[in-house]
Amino acid sequence: MLLFPAIDVRAGRCVRLHQGDYGQETVYGDDPVAQAIAFAEAGAGWIHVVDLDAARTGVPVNRAVVAAIADAVEVPVQAGGGVRDLAAAEALFGAGVERVVVGTAALSDPAFVGVLARDHRVAVGLDAKSGELATDGWLVGSGRSVLDVARSFADVGVDAFVVTDISRDGTLEGPDLEGLRQVVEATPVEVVASGGVGSLEDLSALAALDVSGRRLTGAIVGKAVYEGRFTVAEGVAALRGQV
Repeated sequence: MLLFPAIDVRAGRCVRLHQGDYGQETVYGDDPVAQAIAFAEAGAGWIHVVDLDAARTGVPVNRAVVAAIADAVEVPVQAGGGVRDLAAAEALFGAGVERVVVGTAALSDPAFVGVLARDHRVAVGLDAKSGELATDGWLVGSGRSVLDVARSFADVGVDAFVVTDISRDGTLEGPDLEGLRQVVEATPVEVVASGGVGSLEDLSALAALDVSGRRLTGAIVGKAVYEGRFTVAEGVAALRGQV
């Protein structure tokens, strides 16, 4: 199981939001590229990058930052935020991103995901509050459930689902293990967990989740690392069962 340290970019800076609330932002640095390099050097399997401005408006104001991160590290970069059409996705792939995360557009134009997945590595972002998927930077409820949407994309060739419990994101209160178990059980697609990780014990619990021999393939961590709850190297070791 791989560790995906997160770099959320807003106005060119490395930030974290609390439960997806743009009004509750903590700035952790002015150099997302340097942060990505540090994460990669510490042993991260992937770097997870979100353009928060684009997620909210659809305008990719931080695309140059995402490209600079992809250029600076040798580990694969997974990026999302505001990927609403083929041009936006192609621009990220052209910038060196290995896998693009599609969220809002997966609900508004599911055929787009299938077309993109024919030639590229695509993850569908399943971001939910109380089981209901949210769109447009987590600001709008969709009326659809995580499991319903996950099943609808099970056979279109997507690489993974990135499953986020918005109510836990940035809280350090622990991941939604039961919700994640249900997604793993509902679909053969790989699942990457996001939201709520606050300790090495949380990572160990994610690594231990088993559904008939299937396990999570990755865990995204953000605030826990920035707040010093554990280091990336320690997180990597926890997911390998070495702590």
